[in-house]
Amino acid sequence: MVQDTRALALTFEVSGLPPVKTEALSIFAAGHRQATRVRALLEAACAAAQQTGWTPLSGPIEVDVVLRCPPGHRTSDASTLLGGVCAVLQDKKRVSSIGLAHLGVLVDVALYDDDRQIRRLSYVEQPAEDFSYQVRVAAVSNVV
Repeated sequence: MVQDTRALALTFEVSGLPPVKTEALSIFAAGHRQATRVRALLEAACAAAQQTGWTPLSGPIEVDVVLRCPPGHRTSDASTLLGGVCAVLQDKKRVSSIGLAHLGVLVDVALYDDDRQIRRLSYVEQPAEDFSYQVRVAAVSNVV
């Protein structure tokens, strides 16, 4: 019997604010105002994936986001934050109808195939002096 040794959970930290998904324009469009946040999330996910030998998950997953921010300074609601993070971490080449060349090698960073795999989402805010966030993506069992 061959044991599956792939990592089934990946957790990583990102400085600053997460990208938010608030409008029809793709957050992947070149020059989008979320571009810096998108790039920071992709770079952090890429580094964590490379350290652990992560391969994108194709089965059911859960996504947890912990936002750390100064009290009273949250910039967006939970749904737009989660939407932005999840859009960035899925396989962008499957869903994007726009050019992604400006992302360079980061276009290949994907922790899972598609948002339809998400079975559980969690969002928690914690007080902190500076903005940062933690993302965790994990496989969940198919048990009904």
